[in-house]
Amino acid sequence: MIKILKYLGLILLAFFVGISALYWKSDIPLENLKTKYTSASSAFVNVLGMNVHYRDEGNKNASPPLVLIHGTGASLHTWEETVRLLKDSFRIITMDLPAYGLTGPNPERIYSQEFYLDFMNKFLTAIDIDQCIIGGNSLGGAIAWNYTYTYPSKVQKLILIDAAGYSMVSESKPIAFTLAQIPILKHILNYITPRFLAEKSVINVYHNPSKVTHEVVDRYYELFLREGNRQAFVDRMNFSEYPDHTLKIRSIDVPTLVVWGAYDKLIPLENARMFHTDLPNDTLVILDKTGHVPMEESADSTAMVIKHFLAL
Repeated sequence: MIKILKYLGLILLAFFVGISALYWKSDIPLENLKTKYTSASSAFVNVLGMNVHYRDEGNKNASPPLVLIHGTGASLHTWEETVRLLKDSFRIITMDLPAYGLTGPNPERIYSQEFYLDFMNKFLTAIDIDQCIIGGNSLGGAIAWNYTYTYPSKVQKLILIDAAGYSMVSESKPIAFTLAQIPILKHILNYITPRFLAEKSVINVYHNPSKVTHEVVDRYYELFLREGNRQAFVDRMNFSEYPDHTLKIRSIDVPTLVVWGAYDKLIPLENARMFHTDLPNDTLVILDKTGHVPMEESADSTAMVIKHFLAL
């Protein structure tokens, strides 16, 4: 029996060594990522001890600016196509949230809603934005409505795209989300990070997998490998704050657009209807053949809906 256990132990050790040899990934230097993932519109500003990557694009005479916030595991690049379609008419500001993209981790390793609310307020102050139209996807949606609730005089309109805010039962979660919450495995993610993990996770939030290009996967994957981002992702995914936000949401009375992918497996369509019921002044638009990230998967439709809403 002891010999059998020794053999099993050796087999498991060999398996782990083999997996490590195949999928061990070092961090990608920030300067390398900057070369690839910044543009002529990119800038950096210090907020709460972080060098925050953001872009200020479009019609600089348009006021107030449209501020768009990405979701968990993403970056400002998730908005690129939608921004391209809107920037002739609007001034648009996007940023890499702490824990993601080129901005990287919060030195304090805190990623609560209170932290992101404070970050957003200080970020907009740092770039001299006193009033805006604010919108977000998923986590970014939750930040957007929290900002609107806390600073109603600073927000002209609100846009929620497959936004977090209510308790939910996901039909399916990106595999990276699940691994980041499993003891032992979540620590291994800091070193063993196969590219297929990023690919499967991105496919999970799209409805049409054929739209998940190599370029899209490479972007998610490489920015995930930015120094500190893997640990930050794990820190962000391991929290237990799920308070009831219903009363807060019901008190938001700025004009609000709620956009939802009909085939969102992460935050179900019933959550869109909850926003629609609780928000006193909203418009609900459901996009067919679309998953959790409409601004990426269905940029044309998303941009058209936003443009129509902002023209009202």
